[in-house]
Amino acid sequence: TDAEVSTRKKTFAEVQTERLDQAERTVLIKCPSKLNEKKLLQYLSSHGNVKSHFFFENRGISALIEFSEKSSVASLQDAVGIPGASEHHVVPFKSRLFTFTLKNPVSQHMEETPLHLSPQCHIPVKDLIQKLCLADSISSQMYILLNEYQLTEENIKLRFLACSLVRDFTRAYFPDSTVKPFGSSVNTFGKLGSDVDMFLDFRDTGKRTTKMKKGPFEMEYQMKRLPSERLATQRILSVIGDCLDNFGPGCANVQKILNARCPLVKFSHQPTGFQCDLSVSNSIAIRSSELLYIYGCLDSRVRALVFTIRCWARVHGLTNSAPGTWITNFSLTMMVMFFLQKRSPPIIPTLDQLKELADEKDKHIIGGYDCSFVSDLRKIKPTKNTETLDVLLGEFFEYFGNFDFRKNSINLRKGKEVNKPESSPLYIWNPFEQDLNISKNVNQPQLEKFIAMARESAWILQKEDKTQQMIDKEPWGLAALLIPFGKSNSSRMKNKMKGIGSETIRSLLDSLKLNNANSQQKAVGK
Repeated sequence: TDAEVSTRKKTFAEVQTERLDQAERTVLIKCPSKLNEKKLLQYLSSHGNVKSHFFFENRGISALIEFSEKSSVASLQDAVGIPGASEHHVVPFKSRLFTFTLKNPVSQHMEETPLHLSPQCHIPVKDLIQKLCLADSISSQMYILLNEYQLTEENIKLRFLACSLVRDFTRAYFPDSTVKPFGSSVNTFGKLGSDVDMFLDFRDTGKRTTKMKKGPFEMEYQMKRLPSERLATQRILSVIGDCLDNFGPGCANVQKILNARCPLVKFSHQPTGFQCDLSVSNSIAIRSSELLYIYGCLDSRVRALVFTIRCWARVHGLTNSAPGTWITNFSLTMMVMFFLQKRSPPIIPTLDQLKELADEKDKHIIGGYDCSFVSDLRKIKPTKNTETLDVLLGEFFEYFGNFDFRKNSINLRKGKEVNKPESSPLYIWNPFEQDLNISKNVNQPQLEKFIAMARESAWILQKEDKTQQMIDKEPWGLAALLIPFGKSNSSRMKNKMKGIGSETIRSLLDSLKLNNANSQQKAVGK
């Protein structure tokens, strides 16, 4: 859509600012199951113009309402009642979460109108495979997958709203604070159903220190001093965590994980249906989010390939939502970026090339690391590479199926293989903290499994007879890669399948269900 194209050209910071502002003008309303949409909107309009709204399913029906003016939210809050404390006593925290009920449901229920509900999770893999079989090329299969899995406009609004609602709490203590999403919610590679990573930022307080420098004297706040930044972070998160736990409407299962390398509070935000991780500002993580945002905006093939490879890896058990020795989605994404830098001509620039294009305002030195790169997308020349996704998918498997992991590491700054600085099975340089390996967790058996699956997939794509398979109604192209390869040699499996009708396929798809139950549960549970 045109709207999408115009948002694509905005810088990361502009998009963030716009979305955070939008979230401040937004409320969330739990609705009765029988609802007249027009009447609800009519009532809300008495508080100001409703700019956009949508309904979604989450333990019943909810509505996200975005007003044109922030003052409408306050006007609505003034008119809203406090629940009667019959069996429960309430914590009198006034948020932007409301419940809308009909005083006389029977007479009004004649007027209910069917609602359009926006989906907040993606379809199961077995349904996806059926859709993919109807496409006419691997390229269009990959775009179908991207469309089914990527975050929708509505889901993004909901993510920013979750951050904004947490910020209402942090502002009670720190009036200048903001809560912003980072990672997959904002880097254009987020999948429906994924967690929301958010961080608490006090950067606005930092800006003020420069203002007093002029003139003959200085004035500064008296603030509590602590021996380390880490301790300050732990204390702040501990209090905010207690706050959400004790007073936050719909905040459940609050866990404070303060001794982690990066202290955080995990909680489930029931009104929006998200699993959330709250930490304190991590500048390098934000730079990584922006770098991926830039790569995702440069060429539509980038996101299509990343989503495809991540879905493929999940189906074959190469990635897992639990931490462990598996390859992470972040590492896989970086491998795809590296592969695209290595094409001839390259499809995306190296990080060093993006740094060359940076001007003064793009300069970021964080903890001694240079994290500068250009933020204006218009300064980056579009690629001359015209390879199709059909070609790129096969070449990706070919490239990593034959990569010399023993000797080489993956470096996105330079866009070339460099000798491994140490002996981890898989070595991918952290793009910013140059002495860190982002895939240090991956062990040899997991890497070997990845290589074996990549080779098998390259082989399936090469020897495929698409026309025959379409005639036989067999999964072909990407669909064939999203079916677990099983213990048997896949060529034998294919021969067995020749001439057998859709029943075999149905049973294959059923076996997928089991394989995928775990990751689906995660998606559905959100």
